[in-house]
Amino acid sequence: MATTAGPTEHTLDVPGARLHYETSGTGPLLVLVGAPMGSRGFATITPLLAEHFTVVTYDPRGILRSTAEDPDAEVTLDLLADDVHHLLAALGSEPAYVFGNSGGASVALSLLTRYPEQVRALVAHEAPLIELLPESEQLHAALEKVCAAYTGEGRNEGLKMYAALTGVERFSRPPGGGRHEVTDLESFTPPDDVRAILDRFFLHILRPTAFYRPDLPALRAASGRIVVAGGTASEGQLSHRSAAALAGELGTTLVDFPGDHTGFQGEPEPFTRLLHQVLTGAA
Repeated sequence: MATTAGPTEHTLDVPGARLHYETSGTGPLLVLVGAPMGSRGFATITPLLAEHFTVVTYDPRGILRSTAEDPDAEVTLDLLADDVHHLLAALGSEPAYVFGNSGGASVALSLLTRYPEQVRALVAHEAPLIELLPESEQLHAALEKVCAAYTGEGRNEGLKMYAALTGVERFSRPPGGGRHEVTDLESFTPPDDVRAILDRFFLHILRPTAFYRPDLPALRAASGRIVVAGGTASEGQLSHRSAAALAGELGTTLVDFPGDHTGFQGEPEPFTRLLHQVLTGAA
């Protein structure tokens, strides 16, 4: 297997923030988008993808090494998408391949809608688009209760409610950062960095990424190819259901990727092989 040099680190000033990003490999540009997941969340697949692409990962504003001038300012999905827009503009003028996971898939869909010329192909993996589901009003209210519990009743109570609603129960460091499964949310005490990410997520990122209603006509009209993906192990979970709903709205087939909501962390090699195939149109 070919080896690639380790990532190089950079910063980019954008309106209201300074983004920390990393680049690895050579070849066509591929940006990996997470929300709240940053660069280290993609650590398992970055070196594998770097054998084929120039891979760009970054920490979203206010997460880990990326700073926000006003940490308490409102965060919108347009703002998060604009950050990726500025990052891609700084890296060149050619359209990029884009992979978005979870809230990052919502961000990537907004990017494609707002700046279609920057996206060559997009794989949107389990975007939590509750507005596309028939029980959207109930889900909207339930997520508001989750956020209220997180701030009013304590972090662990909010996490328990979020896990029960979404099926996502992984709130620890990702691979490369001492990842472990959370089995007891009653006694879960996150490390400082994980706690900061969780706080940022529940206070500023969950609502804009989950309550986003994509511009379906704009997505259907986009020249960049859209692949909607779901995990084989997360069928029935909230984000998998919303991914299936998005695929239906776009008149395409949901592509099954190995693993769960973050399957690239648990099954990086088969996940990467399939991602490379669908991005380049070989699948």
